[in-house]
Amino acid sequence: MSAPVHADGQWPHEPEKATLEGRNKVLGFWLFLGGEAVLFGTLFATFLALRNSIGDGPAASELFKLPMIAAATIILLASSLTSVFAVQALHQNRVKSMIQWLIATVVLGFAFLGLEIYEFVEYVHEGHTFTTSAFSTAFYTLVGFHGAHVLFGVVWITILIVQVQKKGLNLVTAPKVYVSAIYWHFIDVVWVFIFTVVYLMGKVG
Repeated sequence: MSAPVHADGQWPHEPEKATLEGRNKVLGFWLFLGGEAVLFGTLFATFLALRNSIGDGPAASELFKLPMIAAATIILLASSLTSVFAVQALHQNRVKSMIQWLIATVVLGFAFLGLEIYEFVEYVHEGHTFTTSAFSTAFYTLVGFHGAHVLFGVVWITILIVQVQKKGLNLVTAPKVYVSAIYWHFIDVVWVFIFTVVYLMGKVG
């Protein structure tokens, strides 16, 4: 798994930007995230417009259990930190360390998903289904859409781990790992907004 070096014989400090292809991948991914941000913004706006339309279902203040949501938040923020460590290892050409941090990120991501699935099951048992009210539909759409992004992220990073183990860390695989970290930070930031707008505001009323 030794990593090929740059033309000057050294591993570049930012290998994800050492080639034109790598720079284009990073730039293109930032543009993609711009579109994702607009999409999530639309979902947030829809949720805020419908958050009080509870119909016959439970209100957010009765439904949400902040300790469990706080635990999920801590787990996801911790995964963002492990992702940072993975990128640091990438820049230092420490392949084994990078893979270990990526595995930790995946494990924490799955732990977050497990808590979210448990949360949804609990809500359904309390009568808060997707079709209970406009509020429930907006809630499951926003939070579920974010959960789908987390699932995509852990699958993507898992595939990259396997790819690096097979092909090694080089100037082709490095940009892929880097943009996956950008993606992971993005969904972590989105969750911070969800935690604030959906859960905290829901409990406050």
